[in-house]
Amino acid sequence: MRTVPACEVPLPDAWERAFAAGEYRPPAGQRAVLTDTGPGWTALQLTGNGSGGGDSGGRRAVLVRGDGTGPRTLLRFADPVEHQLLAADFDGRRWAAFAVLEGRTLDSPWSLYVWDAVTGTARRLARADRPGPLPRPVVRDGTVVWAQGTGTGRATVFAAPAADGGGGGGHARAWRTAVLDTPFAAGGLLVWRESAGGHTRPVAVALKDGRPAALPAPIAALRDIRALASDGTTWAWVEGETAPRLMVWRPGEARPFAAVTASPAADGMDQLRIAGRLVTWRTPETSYALDLGRPGRPASGSGSYARITPPYGYAAASGNALALAYSVGNAKTAGARPVIRVVDAARLPGLPGCG
Repeated sequence: MRTVPACEVPLPDAWERAFAAGEYRPPAGQRAVLTDTGPGWTALQLTGNGSGGGDSGGRRAVLVRGDGTGPRTLLRFADPVEHQLLAADFDGRRWAAFAVLEGRTLDSPWSLYVWDAVTGTARRLARADRPGPLPRPVVRDGTVVWAQGTGTGRATVFAAPAADGGGGGGHARAWRTAVLDTPFAAGGLLVWRESAGGHTRPVAVALKDGRPAALPAPIAALRDIRALASDGTTWAWVEGETAPRLMVWRPGEARPFAAVTASPAADGMDQLRIAGRLVTWRTPETSYALDLGRPGRPASGSGSYARITPPYGYAAASGNALALAYSVGNAKTAGARPVIRVVDAARLPGLPGCG
């Protein structure tokens, strides 16, 4: 088990080449924005300038498959200026769920849609017009799970069949109502942080039926952490306010360890994600990835981390999928070029070791 925090190393040339080879090139005349990624898929928002006709005008949510098919249109936005694609998930086969923010601020109302790959159509499953956690839908075994605000600072975790014909959540089941943040999938669990008695703690239910589920002891013991992420195998979180630390734990390890401590890489650490053996996060300046190696094989990891985007870039990750997004040039000017790159983290070589 590691006891010494990781060090920062330069991004290897092999990683740079892999990122460059995975660059997504949008259709002519359209500007792409990265939303989410997962095993074999990436969800994007495409905005066209209208000069080429057909799909070149307006704004739409699309799904790009890793086999090169697509982009498949999930939804054309009714308002191509105000509406923004906020989050998405795809089961890799038939069902995709995605949230559309209906304004330019994060407290704007949003709608949740489900898309059927067989019919190529989407319908609205739910709409939220009260403050609450940002939507991050989860699609598993034909079920869509999400959370939305119910007022007075509380939110409800809902589940509904992806094939629900109710067109508005008529068959949605309420799994839990509390003061909670955005849930995420961790293997067979749905996990979130919940506030009660002046503290926050992790809570889990089974994804298959919403019944309360036990968390691993080191995770269940956590209190008042700032962020939490897991894929069911690796758990990572941020603790500490004045000196934040990235903590990591995997089953079989005696206790969590501080992987990244006070440094520019830990300043404002947010948006934790797991991509196979990598833990990624974002700071106000850029994004990083920590190489942990394979579970049960600590010697296979480098114990180091590296910046993976230029300034102000961000990352999305799920399974072994890792997607990067940043802008070449000033993102606020017309001449800026957005760059999106998607790679299989399992194919990346280990980061260089420390010292």
